[in-house]
Amino acid sequence: MKFLFDLFPVLLFFIAFKIAGIFVATAVAVAASLLQVTYLMIRRRKIEPMIWISLIIVVLFGGATLILHDETFIKWKPTILYWVFALVLAGSQWLLGKNLMRSLMGRQLELPERPWLVLNWSWAGFFAVMGAINLWVAFNYPTDTWVNFKLFGATGLMLVFVIAQGIYLARFVIEPKDGVE
Repeated sequence: MKFLFDLFPVLLFFIAFKIAGIFVATAVAVAASLLQVTYLMIRRRKIEPMIWISLIIVVLFGGATLILHDETFIKWKPTILYWVFALVLAGSQWLLGKNLMRSLMGRQLELPERPWLVLNWSWAGFFAVMGAINLWVAFNYPTDTWVNFKLFGATGLMLVFVIAQGIYLARFVIEPKDGVE
């Protein structure tokens, strides 16, 4: 369910684009992101940093798209978001010696140190590559192709990457001792 909630603005962007074009879709994405955060605030739920970062970037780049009537800005939005995530993951590990993936998932998953390091760097690399792929699709194909890629291609690549990570990590999972969970 969380996955669908996180994908909510992208789904609405896709639908609005198919019905009314890029500028209406951009306005819908901005509104949907604002509604998403408002809903979480009203429900007094924790708003993940990823959602805050996404909101800020969609408001800035979506706003620039609407104000300047130039779709270039909204096409850059996923790349900027991916690259911010890549920089945060890599920077926290490299500069601060802090593994953010372990911080985020350490309560749900017990692993030796090396797989945590691989997990953190692989996600940083994945986000860096996804940013580059987004730019390639956005500026080498029609906007319709980019919108389809944004929903289906990026989501599909993410799913494949998550499955690959799960297969890699499965061999390192430390089972609870004495049947205690």
